Amino acid sequence: MTTVVALGGNALMRQGESGTAAQQLRNLRESLPALTALLEDPRLVVTHGNGPQVGQMLRRHERAADEVPPHPLWLAVAETQAEIGALIESELRALVDRPVACVLTHVRVDEHDPAFAKPTKPIGPFYSAEEAETLRSERGWTLVSDAGRGYRRVVPSPPPLEIVELGPIETLVDAGVVAIACGGGGIPVTSRDGRLRGVDAVIDKDRASALLATALGAERLVVLTDVDALYRDFGTPSAQPIGDLTADDAEAILPTLAEGSMRPKIESAVAFVRQTGGEVLITSAEVLGDALEGRAGTWIKGGPKAAL
Repeated sequence: MTTVVALGGNALMRQGESGTAAQQLRNLRESLPALTALLEDPRLVVTHGNGPQVGQMLRRHERAADEVPPHPLWLAVAETQAEIGALIESELRALVDRPVACVLTHVRVDEHDPAFAKPTKPIGPFYSAEEAETLRSERGWTLVSDAGRGYRRVVPSPPPLEIVELGPIETLVDAGVVAIACGGGGIPVTSRDGRLRGVDAVIDKDRASALLATALGAERLVVLTDVDALYRDFGTPSAQPIGDLTADDAEAILPTLAEGSMRPKIESAVAFVRQTGGEVLITSAEVLGDALEGRAGTWIKGGPKAAL
């Protein structure tokens, strides 16, 4: 069994927290033991998000810009990959009797993808209207008003095409190492003349996780989020958890899902199931044990294996 498990952002930072190293370690110490059943899988890869962390990293760069030059976004993704990977590795080592290794992972995107012409992903801190205008003129950023709270930078979010370090990840997994990879969706790069070039974008971590799981030939993709299952009529008094879906059923409910929450997870799940014939579990860490035994969570199964 090869399993890819994607950790949600709440595994490290909870609502209302400032995100200190101590807080993140404590949260991991509470949430990672829930993975015990998965840690028995002989071939296991852990991926993770980095939304709050990359926003904080960019804010550090902005605050220090008068003294040291700020890094581009793609390097901030690399920095938070290493930061979060180190935290996860330190805690996983106490739970498994085998090696754990973090792989800084580049993910190739198409430099001509239409997403680059329509930045949509908000990142970083809020700015005043005056600050936003300065950043537009001096740095060429795209900034938009965000719910009356100020202006935020928006960046492209193109779909992932290739996991550049797939070979090293496979080597680690084949050797029985628990690999941590594709942090934050991966470091976004394009390829030209045999060289990788970083691009300012954010890759959806669930889409990157599904791509990695497909490339590894995984039988199972586990997406851990802050709710215990996908819900019909979520947020209403009539909300009901959905236990099992076929790929066709899951695709049919996509229009009812919010663009920035469950929709990328379900889209990624459908793609994985159809391409591999594998299965996807969407649930929370708190009920993962029950979900693996079919008593909780949402399972998406039943897609015929496509010709690759």
